Amino acid sequence: MIAFVFPGQGAQFVGMGKELYDNHSEAKMMFEKANEILGFSITTKMFSGTDADLKETHITQPAIFLHSVVACKMLNTTPSACGCHPSNTLEGNIIPNMVAGHSLGEFSALVAAGALSFENGLRLVSQRANAMQKACVQNPSSMAVVIGFDDEKVKEICETIDEVVVPANYNCPGQLAISGSFKGLELASEALKAAGAKRVLMLNVGGAFHSPLMLPAQEELAQAIEKTNFQTPVCPIYQNYTALPETNPDIIKKNLIQQLTAPVLWTKTVQNMVKDGAIHFVEFGPGEVLQGLIKKIEAGVEVRGMR
Repeated sequence: MIAFVFPGQGAQFVGMGKELYDNHSEAKMMFEKANEILGFSITTKMFSGTDADLKETHITQPAIFLHSVVACKMLNTTPSACGCHPSNTLEGNIIPNMVAGHSLGEFSALVAAGALSFENGLRLVSQRANAMQKACVQNPSSMAVVIGFDDEKVKEICETIDEVVVPANYNCPGQLAISGSFKGLELASEALKAAGAKRVLMLNVGGAFHSPLMLPAQEELAQAIEKTNFQTPVCPIYQNYTALPETNPDIIKKNLIQQLTAPVLWTKTVQNMVKDGAIHFVEFGPGEVLQGLIKKIEAGVEVRGMR
């Protein structure tokens, strides 16, 4: 079985997507459509902007979504590029057996599975990014990654801190990102290192994603999601909030809303996908982050990327 996976914030780089834009007429049309929907030239930021431009949440999220979705769409113009040779096709298009995305990447996965249109997916991602940016201004905060420590012990230590700090991204065994106030992260970092964590590294992000500090953004995004038409996907999507497969549009919406303040259960997601038959993983979009994480979670599967 083949699984399509999609990266989240942090995978961006200057020049992302330009090769697709230059070499595929359909890709170029999708990029130009995105400029029109967003009301500004995101392609300029992606192709020739600065690292600082691409770190701004309202740019980063639609840029990664756009690159990921276009890369997936272009797979079906050159099917052999995937190298996975799945048996399931529909009108010449390669259909995955399952999909998943890390945080923001869940929106890309929903488009790839047909639950969301490209246009609606991009609009939601833009609204999500803007809402999150406002929440970051309202509650100055950040994230850190904990290396070489047990997940449950990280959670237990966070619960002892008298500030907002919570597990945010269960990325792979021995790597867990935490989110919280600056004071909460400082106190948690000291406690974690004292308890034996190998390293605790502050991340260069604008806020405490996947934490209670994103509640204002969650409330705003919920309204947008409820107004958006979701279809039954062509295959199950393994959602961040539960790490379980889902095809019911109503439940997908609820889980997508919960995702903004709940941790990303990526380790369990990959484990469940493998348990359910996934042996080929293809990451679409910028970077190779998910490929590395998947190899650490399940060493025996085939992983490759397309960008």
